[in-house]
Amino acid sequence: MQVNLDIAALRTLVIGMDLGSFAKAADRVGRSTSAVSAQIKKLEDQAGAPLFKKSGRGLALTDAGEVMLDYARRLVGLNDEAAVATRGLDMEGWIRLGLQEDFGEAMLPQLLGRFARAHPKVRIEARVARNTELRERFDAGQLDLALLWDSTAATDSAPAPAARRHSLDDGGPVERLARPRMCWIGSAALPWHADSGEPLPLIAFDRPCMFTQAATTALDRAHIPWRLVFTSPSLNGLWAAAAAGLGINVRTPYGLPASVRPLDAKAAALPALPTIPLLLLKRPGESLPLADRLAAIMREHVDGEIQQRSRA
Repeated sequence: MQVNLDIAALRTLVIGMDLGSFAKAADRVGRSTSAVSAQIKKLEDQAGAPLFKKSGRGLALTDAGEVMLDYARRLVGLNDEAAVATRGLDMEGWIRLGLQEDFGEAMLPQLLGRFARAHPKVRIEARVARNTELRERFDAGQLDLALLWDSTAATDSAPAPAARRHSLDDGGPVERLARPRMCWIGSAALPWHADSGEPLPLIAFDRPCMFTQAATTALDRAHIPWRLVFTSPSLNGLWAAAAAGLGINVRTPYGLPASVRPLDAKAAALPALPTIPLLLLKRPGESLPLADRLAAIMREHVDGEIQQRSRA
């Protein structure tokens, strides 16, 4: 017999896991806590396996629960995409989108594909660039949406998982999607050891960069000598040098190619790095409904990345 999973129950599962509480999820979906419990029990019956197990004083997902959550995110997303697509086929216009380099290769194909299927008459002009250029173009009114790092707010405080909304000085809305911690990036074969007596080999852009500044500041505070061994005008050039073992770079865990990986700072005797907010800037105007939909897809992508890293 074919099992038809309940989209409402799947949505409750996703919201409950994202909020860390099914009591909060009940408020979000407008149901009682007993109704939410019944939804989860129904999903377990349909899965034929328990989705949760005891973990200390709380609950954690079982292996079946992890699988169900992954599919739940995809199914809820497809459900919402289908609902929007049937209502938005006749929407027309254009959106000017700016993406920070870290997200261009990883996010852009998925983003444009989902949006184009839902709104085939809407044109997107996308630009992948560095932070400074994106902010200048946004401030000049040349972008409707921009995903970039907040270069003014890097801090040593712990990452804040929840998004927070506030406003820019010029009145434009901005949403903080995440606050990941910067990390040291290298290949499987670490090209430096703390007891080697050699300066740490750094890979960096060929012009001022907030990530390089954070790295050198942390190294200087820890009294670890360093030297610049490779520079490049492009992020792909930095990834290639790091993958070849020429040195170590600093970014966030977002958008890393398979050829490099975050390093364990403690094991490598490297100093901890600050966190940096990831911002979504949106300019109000005639294309607001279109920008809202594209922003929602971007938000879902970032939320998915956060959840995957949390489970890992």
